[in-house]
Amino acid sequence: MNAYNNKQPLLSVEGLGVSYGALKALEGVSFSVNKGEVLGIIGPNGAGKSTCYNATTHMVSRSGKVWIGDQDVTDIPAHKLAALGLRRAFQQNMFFADFTILENMLAVLQRSHGSPLYETILRPYFAWRKACSAREKAREALLRMGIPSIYHDVYPSQIPYGTQRTLSIALANADGADILLLDEPAAGLGGEDMQALIRLIESLRDEGMALVVIEHHMDLIMSVADKIVVLDQGRMIASGTPDKIRNMPEVVEAYLGRAA
Repeated sequence: MNAYNNKQPLLSVEGLGVSYGALKALEGVSFSVNKGEVLGIIGPNGAGKSTCYNATTHMVSRSGKVWIGDQDVTDIPAHKLAALGLRRAFQQNMFFADFTILENMLAVLQRSHGSPLYETILRPYFAWRKACSAREKAREALLRMGIPSIYHDVYPSQIPYGTQRTLSIALANADGADILLLDEPAAGLGGEDMQALIRLIESLRDEGMALVVIEHHMDLIMSVADKIVVLDQGRMIASGTPDKIRNMPEVVEAYLGRAA
């Protein structure tokens, strides 16, 4: 992981705004998340939560500023942010259906642990050793994220849905993110799968990762978040600890009350 000043937030955004013509999908959103902290982002459907993620990761045109540590990354394109430690998992499961679980992880680790073609041809033994090392790194990454070895050599369609959700998060994390954005990771989960997700989020936080979690499952977000931002109609209407947010009348009206 990259080294950051412990007093410096790992991720900061200031004044994020997204407009589609006259429609303001996001306006004036600011937040920060520190090392070893979980920030929850909640709000009713259409509040701008996923737009906020897209704006943070430069997947849409937006106004405002974004920092990773003390580095201004506002103008850095989305595909270069992962190398700086900022990664995200999407609402839908994202993996290669025709690859085994282990091959999926090998694919995302290719940039850091793979061999170029010339090396494979000119230095085959070295490339073979490197491939063996990459497979071991891939297995370690899967185990670290709670995907047992019995699933490593099967295809995603052959594993339980809850493990598919975990796989999507594992592939986003790859060999270790500093900041991980999760978009509704609990979608479709319940029971033991939900508890496993909670344990995973808590373990990543305890390792020092900064996590930003969009979620509709209020029990989950209230149990894992250190602080929460509430969006409604593209604007921040509240921020604070779970206990503070739970008891704010404007939040109950905008989100919790509607969900009841």
